[in-house]
Amino acid sequence: MKRIGVLTSGGDAPGMNAAVRSITRYGIYHDMEVYGIKRGYEGLIDGEVERLYRRSVGDILQRGGTILKTARSEHFRTREGMEKAYNVLKDLMIENLIVIGGDGTLTGAKEFSQNFGVNVIGLPGTIDNDLAYTDETIGFDTAINTVLEGITRIRDTSSAHERTTIIEVMGRRCGDIALYAGITGGAESVLLPELDNDLDAVCEKVISGVREGKLHDIIIKAEGVPVDSKELVKIISERTGRDVKLVVLSYLQRGGSPTFRDRMLATMSGARAIDLIKQGVRNRAIGIRNGEIFDMDIAEALESTRTVDLDLYKGVDILSM
Repeated sequence: MKRIGVLTSGGDAPGMNAAVRSITRYGIYHDMEVYGIKRGYEGLIDGEVERLYRRSVGDILQRGGTILKTARSEHFRTREGMEKAYNVLKDLMIENLIVIGGDGTLTGAKEFSQNFGVNVIGLPGTIDNDLAYTDETIGFDTAINTVLEGITRIRDTSSAHERTTIIEVMGRRCGDIALYAGITGGAESVLLPELDNDLDAVCEKVISGVREGKLHDIIIKAEGVPVDSKELVKIISERTGRDVKLVVLSYLQRGGSPTFRDRMLATMSGARAIDLIKQGVRNRAIGIRNGEIFDMDIAEALESTRTVDLDLYKGVDILSM
């Protein structure tokens, strides 16, 4: 009987619980023993492992966060930390490890496999959508919908007070939340960490809008954009003469019940992970491409690079005229 471990690592993302549920129940259906590892790689090093049963994952499909908890582990980055983690798996006779997380999580899994021979399967769980090999990551769709709800509410008061509002969203290196929320939320401008953002053009757009009778402006800024958000408020206020307010959505974007798309992506990715282990396929990253679940070598997946959809970015300007 095969034994598998599952952990969630890094930032939590809506849909992680759906993935854990899928992995557990599909694994048990295929006569595997499934073990949940608490607090990511740090918990693995500390031996925080317990067997999961069908009822262990009952009533979690709709819940945000992760029942396995999550953490970032500097110790796991070291040879000593990885060796401790390996010995925990070895003592429990767990030969297959499924990890759910972002770039750092999957990179850690790849290095763990290369150094100690553990079979690893990676599921893309991050609201930032910053894993280039897959069209979408678990949690991204929910985060976008949360941001859209925020934009809609903020727009009401922004219009009432005839002001410009800067909304800071998550995205340190990848601006997909800002871009997708900006174009579907009707923002006038979007600032992304991947691009050189022309603040003069942003200010000119605000001024032009006032001349044309616009009551308010929404500017979406990803947190990874080099200019500080408070400094940005000052710059735009001084250059345009407008009343400018800052709203930082912060961890609101991480929480909440996962959407249909995130539940489906998580569930089908979990099922694919079990199928791969059953077939003896090793060291894969699972994702979605053109609406289809697929898998590829985890090292190759992590070498993929993401570029900004410039047509979509241009569309923000066109649609906000």
